[in-house]
Amino acid sequence: MSYLKSIVIIITCWLNSVNAENIYDEARDRTIPVEIVFPNNIELCSTHVKCPVAFISAGYGVSHTKYTFLSKQFNQLGYLVIAIGHELPSDPALSISGNLYETRSENWSRGAKTLDFLKNFLSKRYINYDFENLTLIGHSNGGDISAWLGNENKRYIEKIITLDHRRVRLPRNSDFQILSIRASDFPADKGVLPTATEQEKYGSCVVSIAKAKHNDITDFGPEWLKERINSLINNYLSGFPCSKLTKTEQTNKVIDTMRQT
Repeated sequence: MSYLKSIVIIITCWLNSVNAENIYDEARDRTIPVEIVFPNNIELCSTHVKCPVAFISAGYGVSHTKYTFLSKQFNQLGYLVIAIGHELPSDPALSISGNLYETRSENWSRGAKTLDFLKNFLSKRYINYDFENLTLIGHSNGGDISAWLGNENKRYIEKIITLDHRRVRLPRNSDFQILSIRASDFPADKGVLPTATEQEKYGSCVVSIAKAKHNDITDFGPEWLKERINSLINNYLSGFPCSKLTKTEQTNKVIDTMRQT
């Protein structure tokens, strides 16, 4: 009996901590699928001491529910996490030809409007959480969407973390804390990433993970890669300087090379 009771408690806690739903944006006649996951220390969140909030934007063609390795990490750090599905079956397919910046701009602009809508909508519902200092995380096209909104200079954005986004120029703005984690199989378009000089000027950080693949940055990817990404994010959020993050990855690269020889 006690065993069954424990199982019921665990299931109940899980159901209370994860909320999957569709949120309707009446102004755009658009339904937005989201998965909302509450922090592990939910009892510490109040209107007087608000807990931080992170928005996760999925890569194109990947379900927003397939980034739990990130959401769990942020939950442990005390964040309310909202994972967002940006593409609907009725949306036009993402273009694969021509000037991609021009042909995909509609997608990124639409995604940025979705993030802005959710910030305003959910802040009224979850009053114990800080939507005025928002962290945006995005993989691939989701990173492009996050960067697009960042370039609109919304004051409520505190941090932008992109995972191998490739098309939209990251903001050159010291008001934001910016980390871009790079895979090794595809380069970003020219001008997307800040130069070393710009990183120093604006306090942004670009870190590459050797042998990481663009399409592996999901729950389906190898454990070592997910652990490395979470380690970088955790250290970044803990205030480690960019020089230490890059040095750690350089050391990891040497160790990986030695293991293979």
